Amino acid sequence: MRNAVVAALLGLSLISGCASGQDAVDPGAAGRNRFVAGDGTAQRFQPAGRATAPKLTGELLDGGRYDLKRHLGTVVVLNFWASWCAPCRLEAPELAEVHQATRSKGVTFVGINIRDDKDKALAFEESFAVPYPSVFDPAGRTALGFREVPPNAIPATIVIDRKGRVAAVFRKALLRDDLEPVVRQIAAET
Repeated sequence: MRNAVVAALLGLSLISGCASGQDAVDPGAAGRNRFVAGDGTAQRFQPAGRATAPKLTGELLDGGRYDLKRHLGTVVVLNFWASWCAPCRLEAPELAEVHQATRSKGVTFVGINIRDDKDKALAFEESFAVPYPSVFDPAGRTALGFREVPPNAIPATIVIDRKGRVAAVFRKALLRDDLEPVVRQIAAET
């Protein structure tokens, strides 16, 4: 009986230690620097096995609204980023190069700025001369729609085919050589 009481008290103290206080875990912060590293994976899906992309709408950083369904018939590259994310800073010029190299092939890019301040996000876009719009999603809700292929890292990139299906997911910072061949191949599909 005494062992059961001691075990119960120990269990309660462990649970209460995680509940609140100065050293409580902040699940929204992803650590002190709020960076969640990707696992380095890249997934590509054959056309027959592609899931339909979820509804994606939102306010753009520079004003206006974005609606993914308006881009049906084009290849859409979604990049999840934040101004405080060091790998996002490294890949921004690479993404801009792929955007410029593939736009004539019917490819559009849109950023999804998550867990960020609007002023910092706008400064990031200006500093890196990001040539495409970004949805401002400070709560990070957009990523939740991608249940089957979650972009559960920052940065993460999802490529949507012309039929509105998820064709590829990258959970890492990208170089032009990583992304451009995949985007070109998906853009060439009939």
